[in-house]
Order: sequence, then C-alpha cells, then structure tokens
Amino acid sequence: MILVLSSSLHPDSRSRILARACVEKLESLGETTELFDLSQTKLPACDGATAYGDPNVVALSKLIGAADAVLIASPVYNYDVNAAAKNAVELTGKAWTGKVVGMMLAAGGQGSYMSAMGLANSLMLDFRCHIVPRFIYATGESFEGNDLADESIQDRVDTLVTETLHLSTAIKEG
Repeated sequence: MILVLSSSLHPDSRSRILARACVEKLESLGETTELFDLSQTKLPACDGATAYGDPNVVALSKLIGAADAVLIASPVYNYDVNAAAKNAVELTGKAWTGKVVGMMLAAGGQGSYMSAMGLANSLMLDFRCHIVPRFIYATGESFEGNDLADESIQDRVDTLVTETLHLSTAIKEG
C-alpha cells in the first residue's frame, strides 16, 4: 500500500492537487493507495505527552506502519514544509522507520526549491527513511484551477510515482 499524506490545511490547496494526481496515477497502475488528508482528519498539536493517544494519530501511525512508501504533499511556508506536515511526523515518529518517502511541494515562487531538505534530513537521520531522490516542486503556473496545468507537471507526477514504486520494490525484495 502506498500512503499519500496531504498536509495542507487550506481549502484550495495546490499541494492537495498534487496529492490527488499521485493517487490517480497509483490507482491507474493498480496500486493499493490510501489518501490521508490533514484538512479532513485533524491531528492535535504534538505536546510530547497525551497527543500520541489521539485516535486520529493512532490511525495515521497504523497507516504509515502498513505503507510500503509514503508520498508527502505539502505547501511551502517560510522556506520549509508546513507545520502540519512536521507535526504529523512528530506525532507518528517511529512508524516512519525505514519507509520510502517521496515529496511533492507547492510554493509561491522558485526561491524555496530546497525547502524539502529539512524534513528529508530529519526523516533520514531520525528514522532511517529512504528518501526518493527526485521530488516535485511546483509553482503557480503548474496549476489551472483545481487541476494540473499541463503534461509537464503530470510527467513529474508520473516520474515521482514510478521512482517511488521502484525504490519501494527494490527495498522489499532486497
């Protein structure tokens, strides 16, 4: 199963468009896929204590634990993934151990291209995740309303999905 984690809380999220495009591509390939949308399933703020027992945190932890790979879709705020994505990782911690993780980011401009690296480094160092070395970084021109704007961005979605599946399969069979 491939888990797609959509972390934007904005109702008209561009990163959610990327998440849905990945789900569609995975399903077209016959892959079992789960979409966990943080705008629909609220998580408490990580308090280092009782938040870990929240039913939504427990459910997300189980999904991450069962996943062969996780694709994270996040908006970029202040040159980083959003706080909701980081909070989800903090709450679910060890469930990430050894997972294949791919990322897709929607940003306002080209200046935050490296914004995935903080989360990628944390996942690699803290949980020994295998980070897909290609990620999607998309700005406004990649979207038209609630859809991807053109074949170029769809090609990047397809490539991320393909490389995530390839790495996940290689690690499972390894």
